[in-house]
Amino acid sequence: MTTLIAAAAVFFAAMFTRRHLLSRRKDRRPGRCVTLTGLWNTGAAFALPLSRKAVTAASCAALVFAWRRRGVSKLGAGLVLGGGGANLYERLRHGRVYDYVQFPAAPGPLKRYVFNLADFAIFLGALLLLPRRKKG
Repeated sequence: MTTLIAAAAVFFAAMFTRRHLLSRRKDRRPGRCVTLTGLWNTGAAFALPLSRKAVTAASCAALVFAWRRRGVSKLGAGLVLGGGGANLYERLRHGRVYDYVQFPAAPGPLKRYVFNLADFAIFLGALLLLPRRKKG
């Protein structure tokens, strides 16, 4: 149940945030550490040169993998399922994903990339799904 609740919460939070930011006229809020810069991303994560079909197939495979790993972390699986589902839904419905969070003070090339709430959920969920080392 934890997995499904977390997935639904992330999915709807990502959809609400995108809708809210798209309805605002002002597209950019400059900040020192975090900037809201809305843009539609037609490619894959970190501008990987993958086709829409390849990104969709990889997303579906990742969702299946997360579901199967829910025994490691129910919350982690829910975060990946909700974030991945939100990005997959946008990609299927709009042909692209709306990204809006940028870190201008980040080191190196990280400052160029723009993320969304679903991306953060996927990242955190993936960390929780990593195999744990046994003590002893």
